[in-house]
Amino acid sequence: MRKLLLTLGILVVCVVALLAIWIFAGRQLSLVIDRFGTIEIASAQVDSIAYEGSGTGGSLIINGLRLSLNDAPLKLSPNIGSTKDNQFALATRGRVFAFGPLTSGKESGDNRLTAVPPKDDNTSFITRYSVISWPTPFDFNFVTSRPPIWKRHVYYRLRWNKPSGATLEMLWRDEQNFYPGKAWGNGLMIREGSRRLIGLNVQS
Repeated sequence: MRKLLLTLGILVVCVVALLAIWIFAGRQLSLVIDRFGTIEIASAQVDSIAYEGSGTGGSLIINGLRLSLNDAPLKLSPNIGSTKDNQFALATRGRVFAFGPLTSGKESGDNRLTAVPPKDDNTSFITRYSVISWPTPFDFNFVTSRPPIWKRHVYYRLRWNKPSGATLEMLWRDEQNFYPGKAWGNGLMIREGSRRLIGLNVQS
């Protein structure tokens, strides 16, 4: 009997410890697991791409979804603008990747740079989410008084391959909230457009 009680006591302690880790370190645990795999929920070709900003920072808008270039690590911070041959392009670490011919620009009075992918380019825009979510019992929302009860990470990956062999890959991470009685909401962290760039690679 004593051995059974001891076993049950150890089991209860282990369960409580796991719950505490899940509550207090769930976000970090999710990030670790995400390195090994995430779940794809949407994939589409890029129909349109636009940029709003001063050339550094600002927002890249892919298929209507606004993705922030602000607060990115310095080594990932790209410059965006137009080339001498009127191409909408991104530059990073001495490499330039042209998305395509500008369809509008600030020189024409528009407040953004836009382009449509050339027909021979191979593009994909993929949305994935974390394998695990984590509970948020200590979150408070003084505006709506209804804080989220769960959160999970959401990832947006842009892949762009050109016939010349040039490639671009960009990755953003966001957090998605789950509210009682509702489905998962739009991925918003602190403010609209705060989806953070965490990966950028250009090969030419």
